[in-house]
Amino acid sequence: MSIEKIINDAWENKDQISKDSDKSIIDAIKETIHLLNEGKITVAEPQGNDWKINDWIQKGILLSFRVNKRKIIGGPYNAWNDFEHLPGKTAGWTEKEFEKAGFRMVPNCVVRNGSFIGRGAVIMPNSFINIGGYCGEKSMVDTGARIGSCARLGANCHLSAGVGLGGILEPVGSKPTIIEDDCFIGALSEIVEGVIVRKGSVVSMGCYIGKSTKIINRETGEVTSGEIPAGSVVVPGTLPSKKPGGPNLYCVVIIKTVDEKTRSKTSLNDLLRD
Repeated sequence: MSIEKIINDAWENKDQISKDSDKSIIDAIKETIHLLNEGKITVAEPQGNDWKINDWIQKGILLSFRVNKRKIIGGPYNAWNDFEHLPGKTAGWTEKEFEKAGFRMVPNCVVRNGSFIGRGAVIMPNSFINIGGYCGEKSMVDTGARIGSCARLGANCHLSAGVGLGGILEPVGSKPTIIEDDCFIGALSEIVEGVIVRKGSVVSMGCYIGKSTKIINRETGEVTSGEIPAGSVVVPGTLPSKKPGGPNLYCVVIIKTVDEKTRSKTSLNDLLRD
């Protein structure tokens, strides 16, 4: 029986799942967390130009909290009162394991077990990657940036200082935030509620983008939400009130669209200049 089926069947009786449940259930949950660690499964899975959400993995993560007890987990800087299956991802690693994984973690970042970090990635201090989170190859998670549960950061991306990517475990089947490859997200921006930022986009500092945030294309006047198109350069903006003297509404504005050739020859600061 596949671990997916075991997890789905267990979910139907989730209120009865505990550390004393059948060994096949306990083993399936452990294997789910292990495969997440290895990057062999992900909640958000690319499927052509779209994204498939593997809700059984969300179920496995949630069930893992039912079969593990809390314990004191020691660390080099602090001790945590957390669930026993959630020590730091690299707890107990030697130099050999770090060489094999090929990423760099700077002291005082928190990366939970059950998350994935690709080769060549750099995780800076005070940043946080939650269980189910995914960080692609050669990406930078800068100081104080966060990748929430099941959120996905693609390859060759840069999360600037203080950026937050909203994760989600419940309701099961909900889409986490997805940043596709080759994107730059400016300092202190928050991207949440399953928003997709498509490949090669540049988001300015201080952009707050949720499912209902209006996304205005300045050149075409098109108003959308939930997805930043590929190659977009995005800055904060406001929509004027429909009533004279009424309050303006926050939005983000696509000020231009660039192809990969232009982007490769132009600095990010130049792209953000109007």
